[in-house]
Amino acid sequence: MICVFDDIQRRHAPSHFIVAGRPQPIPERPERVDMLLSGVARLGLPVVAPDPVAPAALTTVHTPRYLDFLSTLLERWRHIPNASDYPAPNVFAMGRPGLAPVSYPDGVVGQVGWHMGDGSCPMMDETLAAALASASTALHGAGLVMQGERQVYALCRPPGHHASSDMAAGFCYFNNAALAAEALTRAGRRAAILDIDVHHGNGTEAIFYDRADVLTVSLHCDPLRFYPFFWGHAGERGAGEGEGFNLNLPLPRGTGIAAYLAALDGALRRISDFSADVLVVATGLDTAVDDPFQAFTIATPEFAALGRAIAALKRPTLWVQEGGYPSASLGPNLASLLGGALA
Repeated sequence: MICVFDDIQRRHAPSHFIVAGRPQPIPERPERVDMLLSGVARLGLPVVAPDPVAPAALTTVHTPRYLDFLSTLLERWRHIPNASDYPAPNVFAMGRPGLAPVSYPDGVVGQVGWHMGDGSCPMMDETLAAALASASTALHGAGLVMQGERQVYALCRPPGHHASSDMAAGFCYFNNAALAAEALTRAGRRAAILDIDVHHGNGTEAIFYDRADVLTVSLHCDPLRFYPFFWGHAGERGAGEGEGFNLNLPLPRGTGIAAYLAALDGALRRISDFSADVLVVATGLDTAVDDPFQAFTIATPEFAALGRAIAALKRPTLWVQEGGYPSASLGPNLASLLGGALA
């Protein structure tokens, strides 16, 4: 197994996000990198830097308008009199009942409300560079898989699975797992995305929702009372050609390893039925018992069982880092998961 990582990802260093209407210290901060790298070191994995990509390369998943918005946002925001130091939405894109919004605003305030889905995707001076490096990491990892590597770990930060084709949300700016799966698909592979983050990968679901060539499967905390709230329910199965190619397996708060493994077994059977020849794992470690989000109760040794179960599919696998926030167990959890996969 090879680890792909770009040190530029450390540069994104926001101080807070919005929780229940108030600024709170953000858990998606640079120290996550060192914790995750400690897990990589435990396994003795070689670490390689990715080839950089230009923003235009991301149009396989993201719209040119969204990419242009991100690249010009800070400069335009700072021309607003009395604006905050960094962009923050005070209005969100809303349509008339039953209709999606159709009028794209000219002004940057309106565009922030169009492209930022919540208060947890702060755009700082180095955010774009870090997010591009994160996307490059996932794409480089996909390239290694296409070159014959059986297992690759892409240490992506900021994460990606809440980002849709034209919206940042949930600490995410570019959808790294989707970019990797799309690259693999365009290279003629049959890709499935398995999302094991404690939060539903709503951005990934949205990107592939009407497609049958990429299977999306997510195990996560029930969104009835957990972020992202509005997506991730069992009835979301895809639309049009994609109907039946999206599988959500929401689980109750407090879920432990036995119930999780039972749900994972169903997820892996669906992936096998899809005849995927390559697997992208959106690798959230925030299912841990001591993760700050406190949703599931998986202990460090138990992550190895998840790794073994996923590796039993015997598919080339790209592990794309998603959540998993500062705690004493973050690095050991990664080592346990990937170690189980390598066993």
